[in-house]
Amino acid sequence: MKIAVDTMGGDFAPKEIIKGSVAGAREHDVGIILVGPEERIKAELASCNTSGLDIEIVHTDEYLLEEEHPAYAMRRKRNASIMVATKLVREERAAAAVGAGPTGGVFAAAVQVLGILEGLARPVIGGQFLGFTPDTIMIDLGGNVDSRPDQLLDFGIIGMVYARKWMGIPNPTIALASNGAEEGKGNEVVKETYELFKKSGLNFVGNVEGNDIANGKANVIICDGFVGNLVAKFCEGLGDVTSRWLNERLQNKLPESEIGELITDLKRAMIPADAVGGGPLWGVNGIICKAHGRSKAPEVASTIATAKRAVEIDLVGTFTTELAAARSTMNIPSPNDQ
Repeated sequence: MKIAVDTMGGDFAPKEIIKGSVAGAREHDVGIILVGPEERIKAELASCNTSGLDIEIVHTDEYLLEEEHPAYAMRRKRNASIMVATKLVREERAAAAVGAGPTGGVFAAAVQVLGILEGLARPVIGGQFLGFTPDTIMIDLGGNVDSRPDQLLDFGIIGMVYARKWMGIPNPTIALASNGAEEGKGNEVVKETYELFKKSGLNFVGNVEGNDIANGKANVIICDGFVGNLVAKFCEGLGDVTSRWLNERLQNKLPESEIGELITDLKRAMIPADAVGGGPLWGVNGIICKAHGRSKAPEVASTIATAKRAVEIDLVGTFTTELAAARSTMNIPSPNDQ
């Protein structure tokens, strides 16, 4: 199995991306295709132990920058590294692709190159993002900042399939993120979505507030990407601040090694990148995994492991079958039928 990696995406590219790719190749027994400027990739590989590994380089000088608008950048940069990595999946030279660059760019590449699965209006990104709540996923975490009620219902179906097939939860509970637990709370979109969920046949348990997320009140929490990304980034910032505070408070009270272990455990529990690495995009016709932008080598290696697992379980085929079955059972029309 070969996995393509965009070496130029993420806050610590290309050094940490390449280092993590080498670690992922060794730890998870996969071939890696590194996509990006060849000379920069070779320079980083020179400091890594690549003996016995199947590592290939596909050259491109173009890559996306965080401040660029994805749609505009894609028009100007037809050979951006994330586009090239995604094309390798379409051409079946790679079984999956991994990118840590701008979420909009990863989404745009996946949709343009691979297309959206039949029966879905939009792909989504989501999954486990807190170590404190390993049985809770949130969808969407940043792919769709404006979503209609029917699209949020789609997210609920995706979340149900995700929790059942990926996490092994037979009948996952599903909730809407809102500013109050009572029915009738939330903005107009949330209120309309609530009514759709009530009639859907999903195991819908109502609204959850922000404090319910970390308490694991539901297995699947639905929101648009604007809210989901804010929640994930808040957890990330709070984890960083709390770690620094804890380090200062425990100085001279515990050995440095114990302080380091506590802070590492805390980061894994609170910071999405440290907790689970990256996850797959759901709803595109191929396996593309989005790693957190602040990912370093361990998180990149973890995302490669996720990509490998997605291939092994035939994520796209399984999800397509499960999505059709869920719509049929719940008598929910696909967006194409509405």
